Amino acid sequence: MTPKKAIIYCRISDAKQMVRGDGLRSQETACRSFAQHRGYDVVEVFQDVFTGEVSDRPGIKLVKKYLKSHRGTVLIVDHANRLGRDVLSYLMLRNEIEHLGGILESPVMEFKGDSSSRLLENVVASVSQYQRQHNAEQVLNRMKARISNGYWTFNPPIGYKFEAVPGRGKMMKREEPYASIVVEALEGYAFGRFETQAEVMRFLQAHPLFPKDGSGIIKNNRVTQLLTQPLYAGYISSEKWGVPLRQAQHEPLISFETFQRIQDRISGASYAPRKRNINADFPLRGFVRCADCRTPLTAYWTRGGKGNYYPYYHCPKKGCGSYAKSIAREKLEGEFEGLLQSVQPTEGLMRVASRMFADLWKAKLADATGQAKAMKLEIAKLEKQSAQLLERIIETDVPSVIAAYEQRISKLEGQKAVLKEKSAEMGRPAHTFEDTLRTALNFLANPWNLWKSEKLEDRRTVLKLVFVDPLIYSRQSGLRTDNLSLPFKVLSSFSGQEKEMVHPERFEPPASAFGGQRSIQLSYGCIREAGARPPAERAQTSQSR
Repeated sequence: MTPKKAIIYCRISDAKQMVRGDGLRSQETACRSFAQHRGYDVVEVFQDVFTGEVSDRPGIKLVKKYLKSHRGTVLIVDHANRLGRDVLSYLMLRNEIEHLGGILESPVMEFKGDSSSRLLENVVASVSQYQRQHNAEQVLNRMKARISNGYWTFNPPIGYKFEAVPGRGKMMKREEPYASIVVEALEGYAFGRFETQAEVMRFLQAHPLFPKDGSGIIKNNRVTQLLTQPLYAGYISSEKWGVPLRQAQHEPLISFETFQRIQDRISGASYAPRKRNINADFPLRGFVRCADCRTPLTAYWTRGGKGNYYPYYHCPKKGCGSYAKSIAREKLEGEFEGLLQSVQPTEGLMRVASRMFADLWKAKLADATGQAKAMKLEIAKLEKQSAQLLERIIETDVPSVIAAYEQRISKLEGQKAVLKEKSAEMGRPAHTFEDTLRTALNFLANPWNLWKSEKLEDRRTVLKLVFVDPLIYSRQSGLRTDNLSLPFKVLSSFSGQEKEMVHPERFEPPASAFGGQRSIQLSYGCIREAGARPPAERAQTSQSR
């Protein structure tokens, strides 16, 4: 007698089940043993790695196609819930198999047409649906609880990865080199290195180590997600699950204050999109203005008679005396580079400036204790306001009023987060004075080095840091240099007159020069104009000579 033909169908919901002992192989083994016991010849095995909630699965489609062309074939499943874990989906699939001439069998239960067997099938399908829904609810509740405790439960954003931590489960940890790239992009946008989100996108697109999508392109929505992700600031929230903003357990990549600066820039004044011809060919375009009408100079390439191209700047405003009068790029940028090299202070002056900054650093640290106490009082005040708003929410049942109170509480929580972050850092700088200001002092000592990098972002940064306003260019007198930023203006004023080193005494810098610091006690002497000494001091010096 020819053995009856049989096919096997196996399904798991998650690929992880393949390594946990309840995978596809274990189901197939049980079904083959059952087929051998019944004397069936197994001709095909179909599989799915798919949730049982959905009936239109790839493996099931193949099963139905096979049964349609091989009526009378036995379909063996490890359990009825392999066909589906939703009552409606199961019953529809069960009827369809029967209609196609398939004979459904299982090692653990019988499939018959009588009312008792049908009732048992319905009970099994109902229990399977209950188990699926109950498991989903348990997973959801665990995820909510974990997020409420400050742990992220979804895929980590770029710059982080999950690592198992004893006693704390999987936690997000910094992942290099992506984390450093993300920090550069976020801080660059927060502090004006990148004026628009488009510039952030170009920076990430040009970086060879930043992961791209399948098309190799960084899209706008990805940049927006990057800039608005509070996880990078060490905070977590879930509007969907009603979890307000709170401090997370993982290490932040940026400060919460920096994150708020980014949000303020996004929600504040709009920024004009970057024009296509503002590129590395014309780094001064838009920054240098016409002396006659104060219109930003534009730039272009022009083709000569022999087919060569030549770069020029010019004033685009009609009616101006300098309208459309070309300025060779070599001339304008040559003058600018000479100007940039002229603001470079001497080595000795930079040593003095470094000591001045060091003393200011110490003075600021001394003031930090008092500021930390003031911040703690302000935090207590904000907590009191939040508690009052919560009481008002309990007392009202007007949805619009509740929403307004909740919005106000969320804002207060953000203010508290910033103050807590600042108070925790007060008096405990993350790095030493040398590590913190090394880059800034190197830039002050020689901004020309950064300009020489020829990267457009670096060159635009030089313009922002060295000059407080756009440069003015006259075709007759050249560039005007009266708009240096404060650090270079101070250093320039020191080096512009006859000076000498004097003995230690109080030095009074301008209040605005050092954030309101009124005086610094120098331990090494300071620079003073020779002609500004008191008469008695000058007489004493003459007698000593």
